[in-house]
Amino acid sequence: MMMKKNIGWVLGLAVALTACDVNNELEEIQGPVVPDVALQAGSADFSKYISVGASFTAGFTDGAMFIKGQENSFPNILSGKFSMANGGTFNQPLMSDNIGGLVSGTTVVQEPRFYFNGAGPARLDKMPTTQVGVPATGAPDFHNYGVPGAKSFHFVAPGYGSLAGLANGTANPYFVRMSPTQSTVIAEAVSKQPTFFTLSEIGGNDVLGYAIAGGAGENQTGNPDPATYGSTDITDPDLFAQTFSGLVDALTANGAKGVVATVPYITSLPYFTTVPYNPVPMDAATAGAVNQGYAAYNVGIQQAFAFLVANTPMTQEMADAEIAKRTITFAEGQNAVVILDEEGLTDLTGINPRLLSLRQTTADDLIVLPASAFIGTTVGGNPQMINGVSAPLGDQWVLTAEEVAGVKTATDAYNATITSVASAKGLALADFKALLEQASTTGIVFDEFTTNASLVFGGLVSLDGIHLTGRGYALMANTILKAIDTTYGSNFADATNGLAKAADHPTNYSPALE
Repeated sequence: MMMKKNIGWVLGLAVALTACDVNNELEEIQGPVVPDVALQAGSADFSKYISVGASFTAGFTDGAMFIKGQENSFPNILSGKFSMANGGTFNQPLMSDNIGGLVSGTTVVQEPRFYFNGAGPARLDKMPTTQVGVPATGAPDFHNYGVPGAKSFHFVAPGYGSLAGLANGTANPYFVRMSPTQSTVIAEAVSKQPTFFTLSEIGGNDVLGYAIAGGAGENQTGNPDPATYGSTDITDPDLFAQTFSGLVDALTANGAKGVVATVPYITSLPYFTTVPYNPVPMDAATAGAVNQGYAAYNVGIQQAFAFLVANTPMTQEMADAEIAKRTITFAEGQNAVVILDEEGLTDLTGINPRLLSLRQTTADDLIVLPASAFIGTTVGGNPQMINGVSAPLGDQWVLTAEEVAGVKTATDAYNATITSVASAKGLALADFKALLEQASTTGIVFDEFTTNASLVFGGLVSLDGIHLTGRGYALMANTILKAIDTTYGSNFADATNGLAKAADHPTNYSPALE
């Protein structure tokens, strides 16, 4: 009887439960609640932000200026963050398209942007629509004074934005598009009465033209007169110091606060590191044939130095060292290219006119990126004359170790000035030199991505091998924001959405984007 009563009780409970409206699903387990952190500006006033700089400031990427690149410029990213702390509007001199480049009438004067064609960077086969000399929409009410190609002294050069100056090369077409009302870049920027500014990559172009040209220009250290400079010369560090100090004085005259940035070693960019010093593959038979062609040259080198040892103060040790440096030898496997090095080697043409100053590259030399399409081509269709093998590469293709040292020495001097001025003025300092050094060695973890400075797939440097990707500019922006936190007591690094997110900024742009 007891068993029956128990069974009846259980059946009754089952019926009762079936009749009730019961939620049999488990409740979702909530994750920890992350509180919103309000942004605090600290002592900075972002109500009128002005950016001054060169191509990085402008958002130059993939070898060109175009709308999407400008929208991903680090100043535009910064302005979005500053808007969270009473920042004002931020207008840029946008290009007319996403093709990139400039035209004068129907003549292309600046090429379209690069895109990745599956094998490497390639130029878009499109006609730019941005006309040289035509003012950008909204001119002259701009806040981004990023001027591609500008060297330090160009920011104080009268007429740099003059339409008439385009014909004789004294004006910059990108600054001309801004229709400036003042005679210089810095005067135009200051006329907008900034409360906060960034002054970035000043000094980069002062060595970049020299490096891109393979050191074909002059190192003007000791010459303070820019009127005597060529376009590919290195700027005198004393001239740079005077100019940079003047730029900061002008920007801070009315009490504006801001950020200045160090200059990276541009020779760490993939434009100079992608092509190895030994890019020539060769089998044993081909190497033997090439060596036979250089046999008489190598013997002539030995004879010339024997003459110099016997008739000049040159020692045998000095001679042996240069003979080893100048002896041309190829082998099975990867081989260094032959270059003409007239500055680094003893001139032997007075002894024998056929003994040019030739040597093969070493790991200390940097071959520029465009050489990848030139090495191995024939001279005038002659199959016996191969560029980089039987025909030496000219100066414009290789930055020698001595030329690399010149670039770094000038950059170090520029950075010493930048750091000193920042300290004296109480400005924030963004260390872009350290940032690129990390990117080009260990790489950088940026949110869920591990990025580095390698071409195409590194994520930070665009397809031109020099300028950054949108994601690279976002990393620059975050570096600046953290520097602002340190100096002015803001909290961008901790505030909700205070820093740029890597995934919000692209590493490349579709060729269909026009």
